[in-house]
Amino acid sequence: MSPAAANAPLAGTRVLERSRGVAGAYAGRLLSTLGAETILLEDHDGSPLRREPPMLQAGRGISAVFAYLAAGKRSMRCDPRIAADRRLLDRQLARADILIDDTPLAERAACGLDADMLAARHPRLIHASVLPFGASGAKAGWKGEELNLQHAGGEGYLLPNGLSNELFPDRPPLKIYGHFAAYQGGVATALSALAALWAREAVGGQCVDVGVQDAVAAVGAFALQRLGDGSLEHRTTRRFRYGGVFEANDGFVEFLMLEDRQWDAFVDLLGRPAWALAPALSDPLERSRRGDEINTQIRAWARTQAVDDMVARAQSLGVPAARYRDPAEVLRGAHERARELFTRVALPDGTDAEVLVAPFQFRCTPLRIGSGVPVLGEYNEEDDGAPVAAAVVEETT
Repeated sequence: MSPAAANAPLAGTRVLERSRGVAGAYAGRLLSTLGAETILLEDHDGSPLRREPPMLQAGRGISAVFAYLAAGKRSMRCDPRIAADRRLLDRQLARADILIDDTPLAERAACGLDADMLAARHPRLIHASVLPFGASGAKAGWKGEELNLQHAGGEGYLLPNGLSNELFPDRPPLKIYGHFAAYQGGVATALSALAALWAREAVGGQCVDVGVQDAVAAVGAFALQRLGDGSLEHRTTRRFRYGGVFEANDGFVEFLMLEDRQWDAFVDLLGRPAWALAPALSDPLERSRRGDEINTQIRAWARTQAVDDMVARAQSLGVPAARYRDPAEVLRGAHERARELFTRVALPDGTDAEVLVAPFQFRCTPLRIGSGVPVLGEYNEEDDGAPVAAAVVEETT
């Protein structure tokens, strides 16, 4: 083990991941990047995510989603519906700290993954269950895809908003591109598993139950909070009263003016036009009431400006501002390069790709992706066939 790996926050922690979807896979990816040894348990034809579009290049058959989510993990063929693989699973569980599991409830008993069964056989195991609507309650058995979960969690009701709603007010509710809901579920699963692991010495193993719908609803907590004062957020009202996204002459920029000092600095950025110096606009409440009027003025000004020039001047004045960039611009960005946010990982076909290391950093413990994207079943030979630990309670029939 390299010195960097040995010093990683979760060094010495062993995670098994049985995931068919993005939420479980992302939870495993987060724990892996924190230093946990993470074994991806795949059926014999591989994880469905290996076939998830888009592909990195036409004809190569390597899923971009899988490449990102599986980087740093090891792959083991293990279908617990098969007797030999069920024994393999039990051996691996006896050595694991955390199991991430998105197996549908109706299939868990047949796979030996029923929560009570696992607790009896592996009393120190953290069983992190992640399902569309959780493992308990009236909707526990329901299926749910990304589109369902974005709307069930409330985000669909709130989109599109801001500039998108202003430009295209007649468009119906949208699904955010990609796997927004599943990634929220993955974050909640990783954090819940870590909380249970932290408490294990005091209370032993636990089963933590994560519902992706709940995780999405938590993202919109502010919108739910507004219900307390009688406000119902909607895509037509969910936006900053002034500020937000603006079109420049060479792209898009976002400005954020939440404080008086930021507004005052923004007026300087505008060149102190007469409309912005109106005494009434010194009152933040009045600015909010006149947000549409203010944004109309800002839009006319922004269309005559270059994005990078606006961002540089705004930041020098203390106004939060940023350019909207395409993926290639992000990869080339000086900020991203300085913080080493991206790294190259090996792909199963011998090529490589650049992926985000993690959405967070530790100042004194740089995070690294320990290995490339695994070949299906590469870890099976590492299983020595030894019986499960004596401490494990034998299953009764």
